[in-house]
Amino acid sequence: MSKQGKKRTNKPGKAKKTTVNSLKGFPSWFSNKQWHIWGLFALGFLLYTNALNHEYALDDAIVIYDNMFVKDGISGIPGILSKDTFFGFFKEEGKANLVAGGRYRPLTLIMFAIEVQFFGEEPMIGHLFNGLYYGLTVVLLYLLMLQLFRPKQNAAKAYFIALATAIIFAVHPIHTEVVANIKGRDEIIALLGSLAAMYFSFRALREKNARFQILAGGLFFLGLMSKENAITFLAVVPLAYYFFTKESTSTIMRQMVPFVIGAAVFLAIRFSVLGMNFGGSTFEMMNDPFIKVEGGRYVAFTAAERIATVLFGLGKYLQLLIAPMTLTHDYYPRQVGVMSFSDWQVGASLVIYIGLLVYSLMRLTKKDPISFAILYFLITISIVSNILFPVGTHLAERLLFMPSVGLGLALAILGYRFSKGKAASGKLPSYRHFSITLGLLAIVAVVFAGRTVMRNPVWKSNYTLFTTDINYSPNSAKLRNAVGGELVTLSVEEENETRRQEMLQEAVGHLNEALRIHPNYKNAYLLLGNAYNYLQQYDQSIDAYQQALRIDPAYQQARNNLGITYKDAGKYYGETKGELDKAINYLKRAIDILPNEYEVLRLLGVAHGVKGDAIAAVEYFTLAANEQPKDAMAWYNLGIAHRTLGNTEISEQHFQKAIEIDPNLRARIESGGQ
Repeated sequence: MSKQGKKRTNKPGKAKKTTVNSLKGFPSWFSNKQWHIWGLFALGFLLYTNALNHEYALDDAIVIYDNMFVKDGISGIPGILSKDTFFGFFKEEGKANLVAGGRYRPLTLIMFAIEVQFFGEEPMIGHLFNGLYYGLTVVLLYLLMLQLFRPKQNAAKAYFIALATAIIFAVHPIHTEVVANIKGRDEIIALLGSLAAMYFSFRALREKNARFQILAGGLFFLGLMSKENAITFLAVVPLAYYFFTKESTSTIMRQMVPFVIGAAVFLAIRFSVLGMNFGGSTFEMMNDPFIKVEGGRYVAFTAAERIATVLFGLGKYLQLLIAPMTLTHDYYPRQVGVMSFSDWQVGASLVIYIGLLVYSLMRLTKKDPISFAILYFLITISIVSNILFPVGTHLAERLLFMPSVGLGLALAILGYRFSKGKAASGKLPSYRHFSITLGLLAIVAVVFAGRTVMRNPVWKSNYTLFTTDINYSPNSAKLRNAVGGELVTLSVEEENETRRQEMLQEAVGHLNEALRIHPNYKNAYLLLGNAYNYLQQYDQSIDAYQQALRIDPAYQQARNNLGITYKDAGKYYGETKGELDKAINYLKRAIDILPNEYEVLRLLGVAHGVKGDAIAAVEYFTLAANEQPKDAMAWYNLGIAHRTLGNTEISEQHFQKAIEIDPNLRARIESGGQ
């Protein structure tokens, strides 16, 4: 018989396999990839449209409107590439490296610089692009899931898991900090680049397309240039190949070559800019949460305290993933306290994580996708867990952005298995079997989406963010300080004097609470000094600045503000209270700090003149005139002082200088008025 006429027959005893690719009885939308792509993109983007009119908030100052490189637009890009991410904000060496290892995340700063170049400092543009990139990330996650689960092998399983994973990720409220805050774009682009790199790597393998390999390496490099935690995909990608393909170890290693090259190039650039220093952060509680204050000194956590506190944070991450109802942007000390193994949350977290690890390892050889979802979560959370190095805070919702993919995937797989279990033994699940699971997914999606939409307005401004989240993070010294500082800033613009006083008093309360939590918090003392100054409680203001300088004698801002407060106190007691000796005492203290300050010199001249000490008045008015030689009133005051001493000729010379600068003073001088 010819080959063409040969009939293919099944071997005896082998039943013909039922295809698992059939979607008979399923609605057309279930497998319509184009609809899914556009629908998921719209879902991700539209959830954050109520954030488009928001202002800059939180760390946007560091990366956008107070960053000198970003403000320069495209011309600032060389500076962004050649310095630590924080340098453009602090504008001096040393201060940028406040956290362990420094930060090198130039890509999103370059994006912000380009936006500033073409649109100016317009927060709506930043929010718009964040929403667009987030929608794109949701789509890439969906496409990657289709690569892993492959509709050609099991269409119902692939489309259900891909859709469910992407929907859960899109609507999860934990992502509001990343998307609603423009600075969060580093998290978005890091995950987007990593997912896209993994997607094209799988396509390169299955389509035998080397160009996709090159593209994968480039995209992974861009993800790393956005944020360093993308490097965890060096472990995630080979793990995915192991779980979802039958490729040999050598093939998997070849597929990893572009990722290794991308990581090597990034690390080479990073080390050339930041050096090889992996040292710890500044020994200060707001930069290293694993220190505490005892006896007025900073003391490191014990090993047991550190491990227990890290475990508590890991447990809190799980709670936020599963039940994200109470959200806050701040978990700084002591919102998370100094934990011990006697705290039940620590023990529960340890048991759960051991259980997750044991289950994932037990199911590793079975290539159970739930095992992959767990390992993905553990790998991506590891780099931000404070286990490897301190990240500057006990935990943060933004740090769950990348790991949260693991939760969505695990829930999607469990949902599929539940649907499959509804079918009779040996039969494929039909759309009817999926209906209950889809209904449950819809309920979860609606609840999560609603929580996301409700959370977004909190990020409208620093004021709304700080004053809302203080209700959920009342023990955070940093947030207490932030609320106090924001109230002081806004009080300056408040026209209603009663409301202004209320805002300042409220600020004092928050700042004192920050100092109760963190007694060595120099910035809280600075802001407290500012608040007392505006309240005209000058002695309390002076004491607050002196406390800040006791903590840090080189704290120039506190020193300058102390000088200004001495000046303001002198003016207040001289002009309002008429207590000239007290006024002069304050002003002399001011001149020690601000020796060339014109206003202080002028006020000293006035005070001595009113007191009848014309010689001292001449001395200070002379110094003031030398500081501001183009100020007509400086020469006028000096002329008055000399006239009082009977120095008529000298007095007339100074009056003539005043008239040359401001002719309107002629009538006043001729009338002898002051």
